[in-house]
Amino acid sequence: MNAREAARPPRDAPVRNAPGTTPVYRTGRDGSVRVSDRPFSRAALARHTVRMTVDITALRPVLDAGLQQLSLDPALAEPLLDYLALLQRWNATYNLTAIRDPHEMLVKHLLDSLAMQPYVAGLTSLADLGTGPGLPGIPLAIATPGLRVTLVESNGKKARFLREAVRQLRLNEVTVAETRIEAFQPETPFAAITARALATLPQILALGGHLLAADGHLLAMKGVVPDDEIAALPPGWQVQAIHRLQVPGLSAERHLLDIARSRA
Repeated sequence: MNAREAARPPRDAPVRNAPGTTPVYRTGRDGSVRVSDRPFSRAALARHTVRMTVDITALRPVLDAGLQQLSLDPALAEPLLDYLALLQRWNATYNLTAIRDPHEMLVKHLLDSLAMQPYVAGLTSLADLGTGPGLPGIPLAIATPGLRVTLVESNGKKARFLREAVRQLRLNEVTVAETRIEAFQPETPFAAITARALATLPQILALGGHLLAADGHLLAMKGVVPDDEIAALPPGWQVQAIHRLQVPGLSAERHLLDIARSRA
């Protein structure tokens, strides 16, 4: 490592701004984005802002069609696109998700998360375990007024993004718990917990089963029905229902497994 490399701050270090400047995101010719503390001129900033928003706003028709297919309020499009823009911006620096293409983010993150919305609509509280950048918890919170959502995430970078997303999107019913799932001890148990691409069903219950109320449910998002995981459920738990989900724009199989404690 040479002296220049040694002096360079780590990639996740906070940007140190010159007095009176604000961190800005610069887009390269290859479409990559990086954070800089060197201020734009007003004209350059205007051009940059347009470039950053073009891809997102161009997705509005796709999102509108997806919301219609899911029978969700078209007014949700604006806050959902705000969330997507924020995720895309932070992802360029903090690597919150491996998916970087905005269209893929829309389908595989937002619409995929929203496909389970009918099954949380009647709940009072939901804990999203290992939520990463807030999936499915933030889209569900946007689409389900009155649902109290707790985003459980131990990764510091992701938790910082979550807090900023909650602040910017004004999600008053959403809280962030920066902790390991198994160490989380809420004052009140949850009506449901959910997990998306986190672990096997037995592992999810081992990590977060203690978070559920006595009559609470695990709503686990899966691809194909995981028969081997169902067979390995720990004693005292059983599958209540398996819902096939239709995700707009996605041909792959998606299922929501509803698991609860066995009735005596």
